[in-house]
Order: sequence, then C-alpha cells, then structure tokens
Amino acid sequence: MRATLRYLGVRLLYTLPVIWLVVSIVFLLIHLVPGDPIQQMLGEGAAAMDMQAARHAYGLDVPLGKQYVNYWAGVLHGNLGPSLRFNQGVSSLIAQRYPYTLELTVASLLLALALSIPAGVRSAQRRNRWDDRLLSVVSLFGLSFPNFALGPVLILFFAIELGWLPVSGSGSFGHLVLPAITMGSALAAILTRMVRTSMLEELGQDYIRTARAKGLPERTVVYRHALRNAMIPVLTVVGLQFGALLAGAIVTETIFSWPGIGRLTIQAISNRDYYLVEGCILAIGLTYVAVNFLTDLLYSVANPRIRQ
Repeated sequence: MRATLRYLGVRLLYTLPVIWLVVSIVFLLIHLVPGDPIQQMLGEGAAAMDMQAARHAYGLDVPLGKQYVNYWAGVLHGNLGPSLRFNQGVSSLIAQRYPYTLELTVASLLLALALSIPAGVRSAQRRNRWDDRLLSVVSLFGLSFPNFALGPVLILFFAIELGWLPVSGSGSFGHLVLPAITMGSALAAILTRMVRTSMLEELGQDYIRTARAKGLPERTVVYRHALRNAMIPVLTVVGLQFGALLAGAIVTETIFSWPGIGRLTIQAISNRDYYLVEGCILAIGLTYVAVNFLTDLLYSVANPRIRQ
C-alpha cells in the first residue's frame, strides 16, 4: 500500500508541470491576439476614461508579467477571475457548463465502447472472412469522416428529413443522441481496430489453448480470459482519446448548440474574454490529466499482474 501511494503521488506531481505549461501558453497566446477586449465590451464609442476605469477594474492596466502573477495567485485561491463578456465569475460559468460537456463526452465514450468491443472481438474471431473485411471498411469510413462533416449530415437526415430527433439544444435524451454519435463514431472506429489487433495477439497465446483444452465455453475463453488481457492497450487508447473527445466537443457543441464548455470556449475566444478562455482551458486540461491518471489505476484492475 505504501508503494502504491508513493507511485500515485509521483504520478500526481508529474501532472502539475503539464497544467502549468498549458495554462501559461494559453495566457500568453490570448494576450498576443489582436484586439482590445475592453473596447469590444464597451463599444467603439466609449469614452477614454470609462475604458481606463474598466481596464483598472479587471486588472488589465498593469504589465503582462504582473497580470500573470495575479492570475496564478487567484487560481491558487480558487478565483479564476471575472468574465469580461458575461459579467459573471468564470468559476460559476464553468460550473454551469461543465456538466453538459462531461455528459456529452461520457455518452460518446460509452457509445464508442459499446460498438467497438463486440465489433473488435467479432473481427478477431472471424479473421480474414467477409464480416472481418466489412468491419474493417466501416472502421476506415468512420476514421475518414470528420465531426464537422458528420454532424450536419446527421442533422439533415435524422432531424430535418425524418424528424426523429431535435436539431439542436439540450434538455432531453433526444438532444444527446446526434452529438454523441458525431463524437463517438471516430473513437469507435479507432477502438475497433485496436481491440481486433489486441485480441488477435491474445487468442494466439498458450493460456488460451489451455483454457480451450479444459473444455471451457468459447464465450468464457474469449470474454473472460482473452479480452481482459487485451484491454490494456485499449485502455491506453481510451485515455489518450478522451482528450481528443474534449477537443472534438468544441466543434460538436458549436454545430448542435450544445451548452457545454467547448462552445463557451469559442464564445470566449471570439470576445477576447481573457479570464474565461484561461479558465476553460484550465478545466479541460485538468480533466484530461485526471482521466489519464485514472487510466493508470484501471491498468491494475484489468490485469492483476501490474499490481505486482
């Protein structure tokens, strides 16, 4: 237990420089973007004194280095600053929008796993047969179709042509279906190919032949023994692709007007809302790091040998 806690502590320390570097880069880049957020907030006809007072109120009248120090001092005290556009605290805005993005991301991930694991196992069992080739073609199609193209196609067919699902917004399960399919299809294609490759390797191992020689049912051999060991590289891909899902949420949430943190990030960038952009990126970065940390823990669950 002591060794495990030490390992987790070291892994947690490794994540701190990553978060610092990501937020620092975003801080510098957003300040290099042309445009004055105060002028955009007050309008071009605002008086010079009003603009100066607003800059002072938001702490934008001090040198960039001082702004950087003040921002991190606020972060360490749980204060992400005020939003220049929404006249509201960044922390409260993220708390309102983050559950929507988390809901969409988890739904997309579950959809991808529900499709890819049975398809990958089937493809490995039926190697070089017609269903294996069919699944390979479908996976390649899923990889080749980007979110910004798949989303409008789904809207045109299922929402406008058939009228089965709502076009945009949130509030019901029907609103979640099309965005989840849009985000989860590419991940399902990646995981299907990964599960197939990993299962082919495991099905050729000696312990599988031993299990079959003992007379165990094929379903038990495949899903209880082979699949469990095959999930190690799959978990790695899932952890890495979770960040891709968060990035894809920015596009998908904009297409479907989903009120998540991805859409909020786009609005913050277009409005030069410095504090809100930095807060959104910090939330996404912390989520990505937490998921990768959780992935490390799941390794020992999938394969008990790793605990040793």
